[in-house]
Amino acid sequence: MKKKIATLLIATLAFGVVGLTGCGANDGATNEATENAATETTQETEDADTADAATEETTDAATGELEVLKVGASITPHAEILAQVKDTLAAEGYDLQVVEYNDYVLPNTALEDGELDANFFQHQPYLDDFNAENGTHLVSVAAVHFEPFGLYAGKTDSIANLKDGAIVAVPNDTTNEARALLLLEAQGLIKLKEGAGLTATVLDIEENPLNLEIKEIEAAQLVRSLPDVDIAAINGNYAAEGGLNVADAIAVEASDSLAADTYANVIVVKEGNENSEKTQALVGVVLSDGVKSYIEETYGNAVIPVF
Repeated sequence: MKKKIATLLIATLAFGVVGLTGCGANDGATNEATENAATETTQETEDADTADAATEETTDAATGELEVLKVGASITPHAEILAQVKDTLAAEGYDLQVVEYNDYVLPNTALEDGELDANFFQHQPYLDDFNAENGTHLVSVAAVHFEPFGLYAGKTDSIANLKDGAIVAVPNDTTNEARALLLLEAQGLIKLKEGAGLTATVLDIEENPLNLEIKEIEAAQLVRSLPDVDIAAINGNYAAEGGLNVADAIAVEASDSLAADTYANVIVVKEGNENSEKTQALVGVVLSDGVKSYIEETYGNAVIPVF
C-alpha cells in the first residue's frame, strides 16, 4: 500500500513539473511574438515617416521655394511698374516684394542697411548727392524712365498772370531744386548765373524781374502746398500721386532739355551687388518690351521710357 502511494505521489509531482515547464514555454513564445509584432510596427512607422519625408523633399524640389527679392519704391509710377513683373520674376524663382515709400530718404537708408535688395525711385544726380552727403555706397544698375518736371497752378492759373512778389514753391533737395530753377529759367521767369546748371540754388539767381519769392518745400508736400502758393515745380511721380497729370501743367521740361538727358529714374543696389543673380533678374524683367509698352500706354507723356 505504501509502495502504491509513493508511486502515485511521484507521478503527480512529475506531472506538475511537466505542466509548469509547458506554461513557461508558452509564455516565452507569446512574449517573443508580441515583441516581434511591436518591432515590426515600429519599423513600419519609421518607414512611413521616411517615405513622407522623401515625398516632402520631392515636392519641395519640384515646386521650389521662391527667393525673396525686396525692392523699395515710390508708389507712382515705380511700384506700379514693378507690379507688372511680379509674375515673371516668380517664374524665375523670385518672390518680388515691393515696399512702398513716400519720401526720398528711407528707401536709400534701408538699402544701405541691407533691409532691401534694391530700390527704384530716384535719378542719378539725387543718388550721387545722397551718397556724398550720407557716406552711403549705392550704385545705379539701369535707367528706366524719365518723368518730366512740371510747373503747376496754385493761386495763379498761368505764367502770364503771375504778379510781382508771387510765391513759387520748389523742392528743397539740392538736385531737384536745381531742376526746378532751370525750368523757371526756361520760362523766362528768372536768370541763373552762367554755369550754375544742375547744381543751381536760389543763391545762383542772377535776375528775378518779378521778385518771385522762391519757397523751398519737401518734394512730397508740394502738391499739398498748391492752395498756398501761386505756382509750384513738382516732380512727376509726386504730381501723379497727388492726382495731377502732366497735361495739367502750365509748363514742362522739354524732351531735349538738359534735365531729360540727366534725370532718368534708375534701379539702385548696394555697391558689390551689381552683378548678383537677383539684380540681373530684376533688371532683365524691368527693361523688357512688355514694361515699355505698359509705361507708354498707362502714363502717356507723364512717364517716358528711356530703354
